[in-house]
Amino acid sequence: RLERCRTGGSPHSLPTPPARLPYVPRVSPRALLGKVTATTFALERPRCVFDGHADASDAVWLAVSFANASAAFRNPPSRADVPPYKQLPTARSYMTLETPAAEYSCPAPGLPVLRVGSDTACRDQGRQDPCNGPLPSPGPYRVKFLLMGCGGPKAETRWSEPILLRTAVSPSTIDPAPPRRGSAVVVIASLLASLGAVLATAVLGALGAKVWGSLCHRELGTDASIRRSYRTHHIPPALPQPPRCGCSPPGQCRSASQPPGPCHRV
Repeated sequence: RLERCRTGGSPHSLPTPPARLPYVPRVSPRALLGKVTATTFALERPRCVFDGHADASDAVWLAVSFANASAAFRNPPSRADVPPYKQLPTARSYMTLETPAAEYSCPAPGLPVLRVGSDTACRDQGRQDPCNGPLPSPGPYRVKFLLMGCGGPKAETRWSEPILLRTAVSPSTIDPAPPRRGSAVVVIASLLASLGAVLATAVLGALGAKVWGSLCHRELGTDASIRRSYRTHHIPPALPQPPRCGCSPPGQCRSASQPPGPCHRV
């Protein structure tokens, strides 16, 4: 793309101011893991923003600046003047994520987010090419998209709202002791614990009484059934019957089965 611009681009006597687009970059509203970290953030990918301004040879860049230095940022006149990532500590801004403009058109598919600060290799290797290196501090930062053609900037978006990264907590600042609770909280917690213990005792007592009553009723029912099943009617033993008053002939006792006869008294 750079060679094409050098050979095919027509020179301009005066640079044309880039078109100001109403789009405002923002952190992706999607629910993402690690949307904002200590060195990166996920930016919403713009769609249909540069249609009508971009040609096939144009590229879209992302300008990243500290929030307090964004007003002093100046658009580079050409790709060769793009501020690199390694100058961020001194220049307070840099440009990255060079992308063909066609990938931001309406029908073009692609990832819904752009991860700013995800390329650790360019920081370690010290490359001169614009890279997407990790952000060195929590910021805050502001970003904007810039459409650049062979003659320089053609269109630009507005600056984003300040984006603050997460701050890593130093182990030395972590208090190992748990925070002390107020006296009111302690009293309320004690009352709730006592009430819970009383309720638990009452419930267990009621359940125990119910189970004990059920067992006693079952045992009583079994004994009564056994007594009803095996108890017999008491029949007293037969007593000896006295002899009848008559004897026939005299001196002999007449049994009850013999017919009555004359009774002779002794």
